[in-house]
Amino acid sequence: MAEKGHNSGASATDDRLRLLIERVERLEEEKKGVADDIRDVYNEAKAVGYDVKMMRQLVRLRAMDPNDRRERDLLLETYRAALGLD
Repeated sequence: MAEKGHNSGASATDDRLRLLIERVERLEEEKKGVADDIRDVYNEAKAVGYDVKMMRQLVRLRAMDPNDRRERDLLLETYRAALGLD
């Protein structure tokens, strides 16, 4: 842990740390706001009859790299066939 000194370097470092912490706090607050907005969209979708669980899964799938998604689908298909699930 750095000691506080009487030189201006410590003050500048303290100011920098404070600014970084405040920036993280603002971003955390924005993140909470965005999470609330996303929750509202899912609630709206549920209210009009959409299956929110499926919507969440589709959002995850769309975010995946297409090659990773294909690999995942092939592996799932292989496991389903091995278990006799069709």
